[in-house]
Amino acid sequence: MFTPDANLMPAEFQPRVERKMNFNVDPKALVRTTFVNPNDANTSARSTSLALPGRVGFAQTLSQLQQRSGVNSSTILNPQVKSVAVQSGDTLSSIVKDHLAELGRPVSNSEALRLSQDVARANGISNPDRIYPGQRLNLSALTQPQQAAPNLSTQQALQSKRLQASTNFPVLPGQNPILQKTLDRAVEKGYIPAEEKQQVYQKILGMARHYQFAPDDFARLTLMESDGMNPKATNNRCHGIIQFCDGPDRGAATAGFASNPKAILNHSVLQQLDMVEKYFDQNGLKSMGPTNLDDLYLTVLTPAARREKSPNADLNIAGTQAKKLYVNRDPNTFITRNSIVQGLHQHANERLGLYEAAKAQAQKLAQTLTRSSPPVQVVNNEQRAQVLRVGAYLNQDYLR
Repeated sequence: MFTPDANLMPAEFQPRVERKMNFNVDPKALVRTTFVNPNDANTSARSTSLALPGRVGFAQTLSQLQQRSGVNSSTILNPQVKSVAVQSGDTLSSIVKDHLAELGRPVSNSEALRLSQDVARANGISNPDRIYPGQRLNLSALTQPQQAAPNLSTQQALQSKRLQASTNFPVLPGQNPILQKTLDRAVEKGYIPAEEKQQVYQKILGMARHYQFAPDDFARLTLMESDGMNPKATNNRCHGIIQFCDGPDRGAATAGFASNPKAILNHSVLQQLDMVEKYFDQNGLKSMGPTNLDDLYLTVLTPAARREKSPNADLNIAGTQAKKLYVNRDPNTFITRNSIVQGLHQHANERLGLYEAAKAQAQKLAQTLTRSSPPVQVVNNEQRAQVLRVGAYLNQDYLR
């Protein structure tokens, strides 16, 4: 019988040969293993990466960011911070309004404009009008906890009001910059004695807390009404730092000067602030809750106009007002809540801008005179104040 040679057959036809594994393993060749702690492994890997020259900069930066408590952007390093991506056509104030509406806290356009400044600062944005699609904005500034006002009796409320007005609030650098610059300017222009400046500041902060308005908004109001807290500002009908007007049930009467309104001009800024409190109480400012810039100004200008809540509606304010309050600064148009907010912001920026420019001009002039004069002939404080007053009154367009 013919038996084919298996080695000559194709592989697929060759018989299967059962092979056995050799378990004779040298025990010395075995490697002892241990369980690895993942945290230790990460530490080891991080140490290794830090030891690599090319990775030092990145590793150190990452470590610093992870350890920093103030990381203020919504990223994998701090996912709890609320943020939003800017879409085409968005403005900072519209983003603020939409976000607060989602939280059940609808706000007016003027309040959104004010809060957008806080959001801009939190994101390091110098110009709130310059944002771009795709940019992520941290909105944590809008979700700060707010304290509810306690339900006080009338007597308790009065005591609380006096306490708040007399509290010595800390003055922090960069806090309430519009108010601080307005007060500095008022001192330079002789409206407020230098020794009373701090008392005026504390008084306004107390009023701001009691009536729930922004201290900077009160400064903007006075810059429009009295050139920034000029106690002798008058147009022969209205007088003082917020222009208490003549007539029954008008500001002067509310402040207790119905029979002789012009006597208000004989009182200091500090004394007139007491009159402002009486006026605010008489016109129910406290009951309005948080007070926006437009409501604050309308309380002074025409309290009845506060009933109109639409931001772009004609407020039907009688008489000729400062042109900056009108839509497009055109007295032939009308005044709206939005135009008031825009006008007050623009007016304050212009006034304080002139003051800063005059201050810089005075400093430059003082330096020039000092360099060109003998050492004993230096510019004294009275001369500096005179230069500031002249410069600050350049390009005057104040008209009540």
